[in-house]
Amino acid sequence: MSAVGAPPFAVISGEQVQQALQGRESEIAELVETVYRLHGAGDSVNPPSYFLRFPDRPSSRIIALPASLGGPLRVDGLKWISSFPENTRSGLPRASAVLILNDPDTGYPYACLESSVISATRTASSAALAADRLSAGRIRPRRVGFIGTGLIARYIHTHLTATGWEFEETGVYDLAADSAAGFRGYLERSGAKGRITVHSTAESLIRSCDLLVFATIAAAPHVRELSWFAHHPLVLHVSLRDLDPRILLASANFVDDVEHCLKAETSPHLVERLTGSRAFIDGTLNDVLTGRVSVPADRTVVFSPFGLGVLDLAVGRFVHDKVARRGGLNVVDGFFHELRRYG
Repeated sequence: MSAVGAPPFAVISGEQVQQALQGRESEIAELVETVYRLHGAGDSVNPPSYFLRFPDRPSSRIIALPASLGGPLRVDGLKWISSFPENTRSGLPRASAVLILNDPDTGYPYACLESSVISATRTASSAALAADRLSAGRIRPRRVGFIGTGLIARYIHTHLTATGWEFEETGVYDLAADSAAGFRGYLERSGAKGRITVHSTAESLIRSCDLLVFATIAAAPHVRELSWFAHHPLVLHVSLRDLDPRILLASANFVDDVEHCLKAETSPHLVERLTGSRAFIDGTLNDVLTGRVSVPADRTVVFSPFGLGVLDLAVGRFVHDKVARRGGLNVVDGFFHELRRYG
């Protein structure tokens, strides 16, 4: 038998995660902003992500994101997320993930959560927050365009509209026609306002939109024409590897964390290699939140978020606490068994 006071360990399913997060986009936006401020103030530990790669499967990877969050949100943990692009050929989502939450006092893990929805939620909420704060002082975008139309694009659209964005037109472009059609179907079912246009080229979408969302699985830059950005849009470069370095060099660049973003062959990393400098980075999103940096109104603005593990922890703890308050935790009895030091 387990010793008295042994820590409980719970498993939280994807269905429970979705139920806990659905309709709470505004709450998550406030949470994400709090985490950025804590991270910016140094009240977090967010080591570099570790990439597990496979010589026989070069397009696939599994990434470990360990992190620790302080302040009122104290929690430690690890996100373990895989990216297997070939899954999409059979209709299976590209990414799958679990999140482990650890008690910061004992170190014991106390929950394992399905985390593909948590990961998509924190990514989308971060992007929507960036769109709001980086557009301050500019004419607020009215025409949004999505390049790449998978799960992340859907979540970003949901978080944008749930936090007050309205668009006269929504543009859609994807290399796979069925994906573009599927995303259009989602937009129609969601009651998206304004015109929906499926574009035949990335150029036509980019030139026609003042807010751009890149959510592709691109491994290397594929958008190279600087002239496409002559109208100076706001760009949420969520997939990180779409834009040619010359486009970033002509833009105002903001990231979530400089050290994290300038690695792993991201477009900003390629700029650093090309120039030997990080001077092209104008600041972090936290710099904007705290007013340390202003956003230019007369240049293309690019937000390139690498994705911070502390965001996953905060959203994961939010979900765990919601499920616990509802009495819905699936506790694994006796998960920790050998708890007596001398037997």
